[in-house]
Amino acid sequence: MKRPWVFFFVLGFFVSPLLAAEPVVLSGRAMGTTWTVKFIQPVSPLNPVTLHARISEKLEQLEQQFSTYRPTSELSRFNATPRTEWVTVSPEIARVAAAAQALSQRTGGAFDVTVSPLVQLWGFGTQRRASPPSAQEIALAQALVDWRRLEARLSPPALRKTRPDLSVDFSSIAKGFAVDEIGERLRALGVDECWVQIGGDIKTVGARGWRAGIAWPGAPGTQSPATVQVLELVGRALSTSGDANNFFQYEGRRYGHIIDPRTGEPVHSELAAVSAVDTTCATSSALATTLFVLGAEQGFTFAVRERIAALFIVRAGEGFVLKPTPEWSQVSLPGGR
Repeated sequence: MKRPWVFFFVLGFFVSPLLAAEPVVLSGRAMGTTWTVKFIQPVSPLNPVTLHARISEKLEQLEQQFSTYRPTSELSRFNATPRTEWVTVSPEIARVAAAAQALSQRTGGAFDVTVSPLVQLWGFGTQRRASPPSAQEIALAQALVDWRRLEARLSPPALRKTRPDLSVDFSSIAKGFAVDEIGERLRALGVDECWVQIGGDIKTVGARGWRAGIAWPGAPGTQSPATVQVLELVGRALSTSGDANNFFQYEGRRYGHIIDPRTGEPVHSELAAVSAVDTTCATSSALATTLFVLGAEQGFTFAVRERIAALFIVRAGEGFVLKPTPEWSQVSLPGGR
């Protein structure tokens, strides 16, 4: 049976009826995707050109810290070192690593930033591949994955790996962290109301409501995608993880880019996507990935138990079923549209 082609995206737009001020919109490219900032000018207006340059500068700094594609990035240099003693890192790297380790412990390893060898093996890193690796290759790569082998220290900021060949990939949390950092930079400049988006990660700041739509396209050839949920974000972050955009197919099976560190293979389930809402985008981003790895049943149970506002989009025949947690109603608009 042919599976419908589906992808998910998030759109945001200013909707508050309370004030007539229109947002200033800035955009660009960073971290392998696009970014958008929408903000209401403060009492002392900011120069959009200067602000664009400041945002771009900050994102470049973060990319030079977290990129796994740049051999000279801070993270790439840490991955390359065989040292097993503490290695001094930037405060940003240490904070993200500490947050990642806490979530790994909380989820029993379903979230694991040491998954890098498997990401590379399956062709979702610096090199692509058209067919799955062998069972032996998977076993060898999986033996290098263990979040418990990474230690993080906030003061003074440092990381330590307890085996020399351990490598780290913060892709599932770094974009969300970058969104939070840009939001904080805008607040420091006097901006009280803003929307920051990098790829599928969004954070809003302030008391205004900003709407975000989660959507998939209809049948092939459909010109506009169908919106399945509309949210109103007030000082909250939203992230979506799914397998629709980055995958390869081999002998009729689809292999997505999200790897389950517990099995060593791409997640393969009826779950198509998960959206998660939290107060920080670093957390919502990591949670969305974690819930996708856990799957429609285990992930939903975990989300309900942890009181996470999440929406699971589950494949059902030729269509989809929406499975929200109770907390999702706090952010979704009545009727979902």
